[in-house]
Amino acid sequence: MNAQEAEVLLQTLRDRFDKHKGRHDALAWADVEARLAANPKALRSLAAMEDTGGEPDVTGHDASTGRIVFCDCSPETPSGRRSICFDRPALDARKENKPRSSAMEMAAEMGIELLTEAQYRALQELGEFDRKTSSWIATPPDIRKLGGALFCDRRYGKVFVYHNGAESYYAARGFRGMLIV
Repeated sequence: MNAQEAEVLLQTLRDRFDKHKGRHDALAWADVEARLAANPKALRSLAAMEDTGGEPDVTGHDASTGRIVFCDCSPETPSGRRSICFDRPALDARKENKPRSSAMEMAAEMGIELLTEAQYRALQELGEFDRKTSSWIATPPDIRKLGGALFCDRRYGKVFVYHNGAESYYAARGFRGMLIV
């Protein structure tokens, strides 16, 4: 990422930060910018989140460590991360009509993590997300071992957690990511 691209990304992040103060009222942009300046790798991850439609924003802050949490805050699951199965074993298991990638692989390439159920529910406290789409979430190993994976969405004013075969994929299902800087 060159200096001009970094500046454009930082301005986008700052504009979103200022627009959605309720997601992070106790934090100043200068603190966020300082953390990002000290971690250029984080900027690349945030650029990947932005480029795939995630609209990353600050959603948390640990005052004792200074760590800042960014999460995908797009109204629907990021458009550039849809129509994917859960992980590489699920992708390899498909005999026909393989999706282009998997949520776990894409997240690793981007340097981010899938949200856990608790993190997904916490995000939903900041707004209403995935009212028309759904998002894969981190799945416990015992469920994954049996071939399943978990996903969430918001319908009827409630957050729902569902299961599906990890190899399944749908046009309206992708994943939301989180980055701790």
